[in-house]
Amino acid sequence: MIKVVIVDDHAFVRSALGDLLAATDDIRVVAECSDGCDVVEAVARTDPDVVLMDLVMPVMSGLEATRALRDASPGIRVIVLTGSVTTATAREARTLGVCGLLLKGDDVDLLPGHIRAVAAGGTAWNAAAAKQAAPS
Repeated sequence: MIKVVIVDDHAFVRSALGDLLAATDDIRVVAECSDGCDVVEAVARTDPDVVLMDLVMPVMSGLEATRALRDASPGIRVIVLTGSVTTATAREARTLGVCGLLLKGDDVDLLPGHIRAVAAGGTAWNAAAAKQAAPS
């Protein structure tokens, strides 16, 4: 069973992602956080395989939360979810060791496969974000 923590400031998004993952036999949501400030404690408490991290949140951004999370749990595998991405954001995510950066507009039905790939040690980058994250 792949354990996932969902971090997003929108309850609707957390609920929709939870419903999508609940329909799988091998992925279970073990915690939900409405802000990046809560993710370090949630990961320590639940020991997930993958964290789905929203990029834009009001108190602590997804990249700030990822930085704190990687300091506390260096082996944690993070997939950043965002509505849009800039080159600077993609490069910072890559530098932080993010395993995937996906756009919320991507085909949502592919998300469970991306989670499986990341949990197995792979990556899951949107093609445009991967291109932006590449060194210049």
